[in-house]
Amino acid sequence: MRIGLMVIGDELLNGRRKDRHLAHLIDVLQARGREPDWCLMIGDDPAYLTEQLRRTLATPDLVFCFGGIGATPDDHTRQCAARAAGTALRRHSEAAALIERRYGEAAYPYRIRMADLPERARLIPNPVNQIAGFSLGDHHFVPGFPQMAWPMVEWVLETRYPTLGHSIKPVLRTLTIENVPESALIPVMEQLLAQYPGVKISSLPHMAARPWIELGLRGEPQLVGASWAALIRWLDQAGIDYTTGDVLEATGGG
Repeated sequence: MRIGLMVIGDELLNGRRKDRHLAHLIDVLQARGREPDWCLMIGDDPAYLTEQLRRTLATPDLVFCFGGIGATPDDHTRQCAARAAGTALRRHSEAAALIERRYGEAAYPYRIRMADLPERARLIPNPVNQIAGFSLGDHHFVPGFPQMAWPMVEWVLETRYPTLGHSIKPVLRTLTIENVPESALIPVMEQLLAQYPGVKISSLPHMAARPWIELGLRGEPQLVGASWAALIRWLDQAGIDYTTGDVLEATGGG
């Protein structure tokens, strides 16, 4: 199961607000031995959002969608999710009761709209103001406010995906190579990818007076160990000098 996120809102694309959800979800997933496989940032464009949701709903991906589930005219996510799923919006009785309990008569006529959810939606509890998010299959829709969204994401992971990830923490091994063009390392990278598909390889060039490359292998310790040995053998046979780094618990991208 791949894991993705959609972050929704014009304010993110025009710079009025900075996204914080991706960095947080990386931390949350890495604690479970996983990381996001993809991320989309989408403006308040109902047609485009519907198109993207229709595409991702057709996959088995686990997807977190942040933003756009409120009641104002610039909130389109609930409606787009329903259209993408080929279903209608219906007033969810439990969601409506939560809104009425919190706001009383002030729930009408506008706040109650947040209870209009796609058919078959399941609620995600909101510990901050009790206005629920919702799930459609493995797509989970939460507010754009981090203080609400993040505990809701944690609840989804703990409640609906308790076995997500694995107990073996990935590790990262790196080495640096000076004055060697990146193209000269392509053969060994291709060889390692073919032989060790469970290992992620990164090549990060650094421009300086003496150009250098940081080459990294990331994955489960046993696979990283085997692929690392193969990399070292190749470099030694090619006569390429290198400096090795420490073995680290992998907390960054591959």
